[in-house]
Amino acid sequence: MPGRCIRARAPRGAPSVPPITRDADVLASFLEDGAYFPGGHAAGIATPASEAEVAGLLRTASSILPIGAQSSLTGGATPMGDVLLSTSRLNRILELGPDWVRVEPGVTLTDLDAALARAGKYYPPAPTFTGAFVGGIVATNAAGASTFKYGTTRDWVRALTVVLPNGDVLDVERGTTSAVDGRFEIVLSDRTAHLRVPQYRMPRVPKLSAGYFAAPDMDLIDLFIGSEGTLGVITEVTLRVLPARPAMCLAFVPFADRDAALAFVTRLRKAASDTWRRADPHGLDVAAIEHMDARCLALLREDGADRLNGVAIPDRAVIALLITLELPPGTSSAQAFDEIGRARDPYAPDSPLVRLCRALDEAGVLDTVEIAVPGDLARAAQLLALREAVPAGVNARVGRAKQTIDARIAKTAADMIVPFDRLEALLTVYDAEFLRRGLDAAVWGHISDGNLHPNVMPRSMADVESGKAAILMFGREVIRLGGSPLAEHGVGRNPVKQQLLVELYGQDGVNAMREVKRTLDPDFKLAPGVLFAER
Repeated sequence: MPGRCIRARAPRGAPSVPPITRDADVLASFLEDGAYFPGGHAAGIATPASEAEVAGLLRTASSILPIGAQSSLTGGATPMGDVLLSTSRLNRILELGPDWVRVEPGVTLTDLDAALARAGKYYPPAPTFTGAFVGGIVATNAAGASTFKYGTTRDWVRALTVVLPNGDVLDVERGTTSAVDGRFEIVLSDRTAHLRVPQYRMPRVPKLSAGYFAAPDMDLIDLFIGSEGTLGVITEVTLRVLPARPAMCLAFVPFADRDAALAFVTRLRKAASDTWRRADPHGLDVAAIEHMDARCLALLREDGADRLNGVAIPDRAVIALLITLELPPGTSSAQAFDEIGRARDPYAPDSPLVRLCRALDEAGVLDTVEIAVPGDLARAAQLLALREAVPAGVNARVGRAKQTIDARIAKTAADMIVPFDRLEALLTVYDAEFLRRGLDAAVWGHISDGNLHPNVMPRSMADVESGKAAILMFGREVIRLGGSPLAEHGVGRNPVKQQLLVELYGQDGVNAMREVKRTLDPDFKLAPGVLFAER
């Protein structure tokens, strides 16, 4: 029976403080993250290589910002006078079990996936940016395309080792420490921290990265997942993995009509749910459906990404889907091509690919589909590169505007989720508001989850301000529709996202988060200004 009390331990290894580099030329490459958040400046950077060095740095520094790959889209990895604690040297894969893996936080998703692939295993809920660090995805409860089937990072974390702001260490294993009467007791070397779980109600959506997790009988491990580095520094992570790696088929599907595309997504979602419920080996096992709107497709043409990746996007297309279909492990490309070839044969036996092709044919889009079958790694890489070219194209335009128009320009984007049956209503709101404001905007995302990313491409600082106002309006509408304006990227330092956190939980809810922070970090030394104002 789990209890509410947990005892911290001393860090392993001889006490040590890593050197802090203060050279301006070295620091220059660490002053901005993926959000183009302005004003970054740092007091120095340290790269500890052990738990003891992390603890030593936390004990001696007054303001620390833990960073990984700095791929944050919220400014959460942009320093504001802090000493940066880079986890880049904590990059070992420590142990691989039959259905789990234990790693240090600086392991990239690319390296994790390669190690698991060699063993035939698979970690499915990874975000689409494979350069992200494991510690970063845990710190933000990152999600991605396959949340529809597999859930978010939170669902796959079995254990964490966390160095607290005073240098003490917690080993937290799922199922061993749970809140009792809404409280935890954490016995530290210098005191006992009595931690009260916030009372706000979290929206019931597949993705949520909106401050501290809270539930009356919650597991302590969930407090640190998604806490954005504000409560402790993660030094080890144990993740659940799949013992067998499924074969993957990718399909890029353009549609000339958005309503038809949404109807097709609805059909695939239901078919996938039926497949999982019945454990149907011939069913449509769809793990993810992503989408790109008409402006996204225009960006691909403008930047030549369609030609570079050998994908013909019809001129009449107003939306495109990228579907991930899972097939039994070991499915060969020859088997897949054979099934595709028999798709229009009414007497062909059922199989997942036959069913998908028949559904595409009934939707009238089979002849324009681009498919990467299992084993065709080059084609799969092209389709995935096409997807990544959309945010890359937007970010490049934001970066150019920042350099050539106004240095205050920053990424102006949202990360919102609603129940799927309310997605069409939200898309209509996006269309109308962007048109009313005359903003150049692109919308893409994980449509199978109802998770969308509206992005403004500002041509002036006025566009940035107008985009921020639009995003606040969108967030309020998302909350009204039963969703969350903060789905998978977190909150960070972004003032609009911090305001959306208040809109979601109320000021009392954010104050309750601040009390949790104060309980574990009374000096507010870890990631000050991330999630909410410092005090």
